[in-house]
Amino acid sequence: MQRRKFLQNSALFSAMLASGQASAFARWKNGKRKRVALVGTGIRGSSLWGKNLVDNYAEEVDFVGLCDKNAGRLAYVKDYMAADCPTYADFDEMMRTTKPEWVIVTTMDSTHDIFIVKAMEAGAHVITEKPMTTDADKCQAILDTQKRTGKEVLVTFNYRHSPHNTAVKQLLHDQRVGKITSVDFHWYLNVYHGASYFRRWHGYVENGGSLWVHKATHHFDLLNWWLDATPVQVTAYGALEHYGKNGNMRGDSCRTCAHKKECPYYWDITKDKKAMRLYVDNEQHDGYIRDSCVFREDIDIWDKMSAQILYDNGVLVNYSLTTYSPYEGYRIGFNGHEGRIDTWEDIPYQRGKYTTAEQEELHANEMSFGKEEVPTEFHEIIVHDNFNPDFERVKVPKYRYGHGGGDKRMLDYLFVNPDAADPLSHMAGTRDGALSILIGIAARKSIAEGRAVRLDELVKV
Repeated sequence: MQRRKFLQNSALFSAMLASGQASAFARWKNGKRKRVALVGTGIRGSSLWGKNLVDNYAEEVDFVGLCDKNAGRLAYVKDYMAADCPTYADFDEMMRTTKPEWVIVTTMDSTHDIFIVKAMEAGAHVITEKPMTTDADKCQAILDTQKRTGKEVLVTFNYRHSPHNTAVKQLLHDQRVGKITSVDFHWYLNVYHGASYFRRWHGYVENGGSLWVHKATHHFDLLNWWLDATPVQVTAYGALEHYGKNGNMRGDSCRTCAHKKECPYYWDITKDKKAMRLYVDNEQHDGYIRDSCVFREDIDIWDKMSAQILYDNGVLVNYSLTTYSPYEGYRIGFNGHEGRIDTWEDIPYQRGKYTTAEQEELHANEMSFGKEEVPTEFHEIIVHDNFNPDFERVKVPKYRYGHGGGDKRMLDYLFVNPDAADPLSHMAGTRDGALSILIGIAARKSIAEGRAVRLDELVKV
C-alpha cells in the first residue's frame, strides 16, 4: 500500500472514529434520554461513567439511580457527579424502583457477573467495564443469561478506539504484509502504575482474576480484534518474585508505615484529594484500605507473566507482561508472509525523552478525560516488505488523554452516533468479552497444571 493510499484510508477511519457506532446498539438513540443506573462508585464509575456522562452526555443520559455497598462513598459520589437521582445500597431495590433501561457495571471485577445477570433478568441492557468477569463459570452464566433474555451487553474495550490501534487494525484488515503468521507482543507497566495493582484489591486472584484477567484482558482483546481470529489454546508461565512476600520491609498502609523514608514504593495518598474523599474518608464503612502495602505477604497474583496463544487461523502469539519496568508502554510486531509491521507506544528512549515525572504522570493522563487535544506528536508504525531494504513510516496523531483518545471516541460511538456504521468492528459484546478473559483464565490454569489449556475446556462460547 502506497503512502497516499494509506492516508486516504486514514482519513476514512479517522472520520469513522469521530462519529461511529454499530447498528446493533442503535436502539440507544430514539429521540429521548435513556434511563441509566450505575452500580459501583469507585474511581472508574464515579469519573468516566459518572461525572463525565453528567457533564458531557446529559442530552443522551438520564441517571435514575446510583448503587454501592459503601454508604459514605455513595453519598460523596452523588455530590461529586452532581447527579439528581436517588441512591441505593440494595441493587435489587434499585432495579425494582427505578426500572432503568441500561445498567452500567463498574464494581469489583469478581462481582461483575452478579450485576450483569441481575440487570438482564430485570429487563435492562448492560454496559460493563472490563473484564466482563473473572472465571469460567461466571462467564458461562453471563452468556447463558444473555441467550435466555435477549438483552444487550456491551463490554467497554476503549483501547480498540484509539487512533493508533485503529491504524494498526486498518493495515491488518487490508493485509498490508499478507497473511499474518505470528505476533510478538510485550507490555510493560512501570513501577508507579504497575505497583498500584499490588496496593489495591487487585492484588488477590479472588477479586480481579489476577492481572492475567484484570489488565491483560485489554491486551488479549486487542489481539483478537487485530487478528480477527479466535484463540483456541494457551500455554503460560508466571511468578510472583518482586512484590508481595518478596519485599524486605512492609507495613499495614503507606500512611502508617515506619519505612516511608526508605521505601521506593511509598505513596502519599494524602496528596490526592479525590482518593482521600473517595476511599480514606469511607474506610469505616467497608474496611477497604486504598494505600495498602505492595509487600503484603498474602498477595497471590503474578508480577511477571508470559504466554503462547494459538489461534484458529494458525497465528501464534508470544505475549509477556512485566509489572515493575522503569517505563510504561508496549511493543508489538506482526510477522506476515510478505513482510512485518512494527509499532510501539510510550517507549521513552524512542523519542529521546525519559524523566521520572513523566513516568509518574503517564497513567494519570491516560485516565483523564474531557480535555480537548491538538496532537503535537505522532505514533509510528513501521511497515517493512520482504526483499526491500526500505521501509514505510506511517504516522498517526498521538493523543495523551483518555486512553490514547479511545475513551471519548468509544462514548461518542455509544451515545452520540448510534446509527453509524462500524466497518472495523470497534464495538464489543459478550463474545469479545468472553474470549479476552478466557485467554487469561486459561493462562492461570496452564500455570497451575503445567500444560497447554484449550479454551473450549472452559466455556462454550
